[in-house]
Amino acid sequence: MSIQASKQEQLRYQFDTFLAKGSRALFVALTVAFFVALLAIGVVRFFFWGVDWMLHDEVTKSLSQGIWFTWLQLTDPGNMAQDNETFVGYKITAIIAGMTGVVIFSALIAFLTTALDQAIDDLKKGHSRVLETGHTLIVGWGPRVPEILRELVEANESEDDPVAVILAEEEKEDMDEHLRELWTDRRNLRLVTRSGPTAGLGSLAKVSAEHAASAIVLATCGEAASQEDKLSSDAKVIKTVLAIIAHVGDDAEINIVAEVFDERNRAVVKDIAPDRISVIDSNEILAKIMVQTSRTSGLSVVYAELLSFEGCEMYFHNDEWNGITFGALQFHFPDGVPIGIRKPDGSIAMRTDPDYVMADDDEILIIADDDSTIEFESSPVMKPKEMPLKDMRIEPAKERMLILGWSPKVEILISEYSDYVLEGSEVHLMIPSASDDIKAVVEDLNSELDNASVTLIDKDPMSSEELATVDPFSYNVVIILKQNTSEDAAPERVDSETIIVLLHLRKLLRMAMADGRDVNTKLITEVLDSSNQELISRAGVDDFIISNRMVSMMFAQISCEPDIQDVYDDLFQEDGSEIYVKPAWLYFDELPVTCRFGDLMQHVRGRDTEICIGYKIGALETDADENFGVKLIPLKDSMVTLGPGDGLVVVAEDDM
Repeated sequence: MSIQASKQEQLRYQFDTFLAKGSRALFVALTVAFFVALLAIGVVRFFFWGVDWMLHDEVTKSLSQGIWFTWLQLTDPGNMAQDNETFVGYKITAIIAGMTGVVIFSALIAFLTTALDQAIDDLKKGHSRVLETGHTLIVGWGPRVPEILRELVEANESEDDPVAVILAEEEKEDMDEHLRELWTDRRNLRLVTRSGPTAGLGSLAKVSAEHAASAIVLATCGEAASQEDKLSSDAKVIKTVLAIIAHVGDDAEINIVAEVFDERNRAVVKDIAPDRISVIDSNEILAKIMVQTSRTSGLSVVYAELLSFEGCEMYFHNDEWNGITFGALQFHFPDGVPIGIRKPDGSIAMRTDPDYVMADDDEILIIADDDSTIEFESSPVMKPKEMPLKDMRIEPAKERMLILGWSPKVEILISEYSDYVLEGSEVHLMIPSASDDIKAVVEDLNSELDNASVTLIDKDPMSSEELATVDPFSYNVVIILKQNTSEDAAPERVDSETIIVLLHLRKLLRMAMADGRDVNTKLITEVLDSSNQELISRAGVDDFIISNRMVSMMFAQISCEPDIQDVYDDLFQEDGSEIYVKPAWLYFDELPVTCRFGDLMQHVRGRDTEICIGYKIGALETDADENFGVKLIPLKDSMVTLGPGDGLVVVAEDDM
């Protein structure tokens, strides 16, 4: 059925439809109006020329002259003065041309101003396409982003023009402003931010995902979020990973690192493209690091350096081995300590037998300052001397752990702790007014664990009086977690409450020492905001884990070298080889002892093929400027003096 409308209504509708096409249509309309006015007024001026010619036959003008004068008067009304002494008809056309020009050019100026503002606004919002190749793509937004960028700065310091691109649903201006405040040391790393749906194929095309070297897909919520929010985040991450794979195609060489909370969802993401996707569960990793740190003081500093590009890192390296044994191989690198091998089938063997003969296609796993400093020398860089090895082990015993506060890591933390301790060990959870969900977790743990029992203590760790009633320094380990069990607690508030608990503990420690007690309790805590590191380190804590920084380090490293995740999987579990900081008195009958670092490497190898990668000076464990006393992979001929309070950083099977 047709709609009845007048010609005027139809023309107006068609004109409205044309202008609705956008700024280009408006520009075309104004341009057409200008030239129509030019031609019309020029014709009128030519008509008045005919009248003027009839009145004054000496007039010699043409149509082209009329149009030219009209052009001048349309573009600049000041040219109307040319008709001051002319026929009155010319004055009429001059007035019309001047007024028409003012109207049309005012509209054009307004249009150009609006278009320019819109173009600048589009640039600010990040709507243009990114023309980069080999860049690192960060998909998503959160507190991990500045930490990841800091690691990428270190990782790409030797590159000519490294680029990181962020695609998130936040406004580009907000992201840029946030990073200007929190990420100041950019060096040679260029940053490009774009706003758009993270799972949209158009958005991925805009950031040239098909040309990226790696992609880091972040969760949309933190570890402390509710289970519903975590599942929602996992769904978004799965959708984003699918979109990336669909966009880049099967032939693109891109490493994808994704943060997924649920174990079943991690398997789903991994199955999308097993060879190109690494999946990280930050809660599990942090919980395991905290357990290992509780077993040996100083380990958090070691992991912070190994996981960061700023210190030394782990690399895979292949060379012409010429039938050398793994034991001799350790002394053929000026920089770095080999700790294992990767065989052609991809399997990794940590603490390889010293008598193992290296095959040509074997790769070593080496800890070094940088991949550019790894150099295999045909001759040994030093010849270590033999020293008598003390035959001593730390006898396992029943242990007691006190956990102050709660976080989703607790279940993993206690389960891992139970694997290390003897049967009859205890874990006490101090939480005021624990929820039914927390009580259910405790009941499940007690039914599942073999070596440890879990008990809830209904008291507030933020009360000095209530904290004193549990005698915290009677425990082997005290771990301080988040005090506020709400899911939306800000990191600054969480860290502030952690500092309050630490101050209470420091006061109780002074009282215990004043009573003449011999206190050997380890204090371990978690820090959410890395800017609070110095405050936490001054509060008397033995070790602290900076959550966002440590997980961000792993994201950055795995995005550059996906196979390094296999090494992490081996190190962060109770079975197999792990890194420990063992007391020096386990290895020497008499202390202090002074020797070269290479001599230490040779010395500890006789103890279950352990590998020494550094040492810790106990007197410096509170000095942040000295890396809390930890020194990794020093030069093999550098001299080291170890006393009773010092330790060796070793790759070993256990902490005994």
